[in-house]
Amino acid sequence: MKKLKLIFLFVLMIFLNPCKISAQKTIDSAMTFPMFSASFMVQFPGGDMAERYGVNTNIGGSFMLKLKNRLIWEVNASYIFGNKLKGDAATIFENIETSNGAIINKYGEYAKVSTSERGYFIGTRLGMILPFWQSNPNSGPVVMVGGGLLQHKIRIENDGNNAPQILDEYKKGYDKMRYGFCASEFVGYVNFSKSQLMNFYIGVEFYQGWTKSGRSYDYTLMKTDTQIRFDLLHSIKAGWIIPIYKRLPEKYYYY
Repeated sequence: MKKLKLIFLFVLMIFLNPCKISAQKTIDSAMTFPMFSASFMVQFPGGDMAERYGVNTNIGGSFMLKLKNRLIWEVNASYIFGNKLKGDAATIFENIETSNGAIINKYGEYAKVSTSERGYFIGTRLGMILPFWQSNPNSGPVVMVGGGLLQHKIRIENDGNNAPQILDEYKKGYDKMRYGFCASEFVGYVNFSKSQLMNFYIGVEFYQGWTKSGRSYDYTLMKTDTQIRFDLLHSIKAGWIIPIYKRLPEKYYYY
């Protein structure tokens, strides 16, 4: 039994060692490989968006492909959520509220209503790792540009769903949902460690969106919202990367 254990450990070391060598060789040279990432952002609104929302947070994920020539192609999606509403977003129910700012439910009681910001971005980008880190050609400052779809709205929640005036199709008349094309840029640093344990990126990300209303009628305005708004988001972003390295064949020398 003891001999079997020793044989097993010896075989395990044989299999593990080539993998380690292969990974070391791979990360030391410029190469092509796909990867997945998860990200977190703190976002500061600007433009027309700043009139309606405050600071929000953002979580997302992406699939990226790094090419041997340092180009990076990315498909990404992220989810926006925040609790700071202002301007017309804070007064969306003024036409149906009582004098003390409450909504009456179907039982004649004050309805429990909460509002918050929700949204998402889906897009694609192309970028390049700048050749400043010669010791690790896969790491360095990175610049990316692209575009996609930005959507944001006011999330309306009624505890118990007992206020029919803000439920179902009526809710859509109050949620200020907007969507449109959005350009995006990222400037930061990306790192692929030789140990494969510290693969990350950090930097700043910017969004410029041209959005229009996604609803046929706005109950707060009492008409259709036809305005095109210019929405900005300035973000501090950090992400964790899971690269998928292709194992290189080992070279053997016989004497």
